Amino acid sequence: MFSQSYAPVKFERDADVALIPEGQMVELPAGTTGYLTQSLGGSFTVYVDGRLFRLAGDDADAIGREPPPKPEVPENASDKDIEAVVWQQLKTCYDPEIPINIVDLGLIYDCDIFKKDDGSREIEVRMTLTAPGCGMGDFLVDDVRSKLIIVPTIERVDVELTFDPPWNQDMMSESARLETGMF
Repeated sequence: MFSQSYAPVKFERDADVALIPEGQMVELPAGTTGYLTQSLGGSFTVYVDGRLFRLAGDDADAIGREPPPKPEVPENASDKDIEAVVWQQLKTCYDPEIPINIVDLGLIYDCDIFKKDDGSREIEVRMTLTAPGCGMGDFLVDDVRSKLIIVPTIERVDVELTFDPPWNQDMMSESARLETGMF
């Protein structure tokens, strides 16, 4: 379905990783070798000994990569500027098994940004998963939260995980359906 080549990687230091799809945290020791199968949005999916693991972007140095850059906004950013950066950040969140961002997958139901009197902002996100029993759900929610809280002027991010309405393939963007062959 997806054509990509897998780059060999070697862990240069011990790293905590999430076992995919269970979501259980484990440690891969320095010297572990595997293959990088996905490096989208700042996190990495690594194939080691028949298993997939998700390595967070902040731990990119463990496999000799650079961490993702922090988002920037213009000085005196308008509400529209902030909204654009927020959606850009959401598009850096990927399901570790599917190389499509969660916006194009149709997993974001609502994203509301509220400006406070002091100029700071709060964000409320309502999202879902492709499957209710997905063990990676907590990681996706945390990925959304951590990528939005670093946007300048954002002081609070609340992410609600819901399964109403249940996700279906019709919620995917046209480009996502084309890429996965689900058109």
